Amino acid sequence: MAILSIRIIGDPVLRTVAEEVTSFGPDLAKLIADMHETMLDVRGAGLAAPQVGVNKRIFTYSVDGDEGYIINPILVSSDDMAPAEPEGCLSVPGMGFTVERHRWVRVTGVNLHGQAIDMEATGTLAKCFQHETDHLNGKLYVDRLEGEDRKSALRAIRMANYHDVTAETVAKRAQTVGSAFSAGAAE
Repeated sequence: MAILSIRIIGDPVLRTVAEEVTSFGPDLAKLIADMHETMLDVRGAGLAAPQVGVNKRIFTYSVDGDEGYIINPILVSSDDMAPAEPEGCLSVPGMGFTVERHRWVRVTGVNLHGQAIDMEATGTLAKCFQHETDHLNGKLYVDRLEGEDRKSALRAIRMANYHDVTAETVAKRAQTVGSAFSAGAAE
């Protein structure tokens, strides 16, 4: 397994709607294992394939003891909203804002063997599923911000020092990024 490089806001892959997975096999299994390892390495709650530069509909998650992945997820949400809570993103480092998300979700998809996955979630896991599905649809959490929070986020992203924050984050992460082709690169 290898730690993958996480794409940062401004990378076009983060704004592209991900393609459905149609080819299952060892390459897909390796990608999912690498995504899972990467997510844990950076202490993320979830990681979508576009965040590692792969334009496929896959995400991994690790929330409150629930860990896994979903391929080709389809999300259905309740009409009611949960209380807004702070949210951040591995692809928008150094920032966090309060985001309103649906209270309950149901996600369906498949696993590596093409077998159906059908899960319901509330709380932080529901928020994670919504956040990662947004990534697969070319959206970032900052797109959901409103009012002063939206202005503050966009202003921070435009500021020169935000580029310093992202450069520092990328440099720090690069220390653990490994390659499947070099033994011991990801320790």
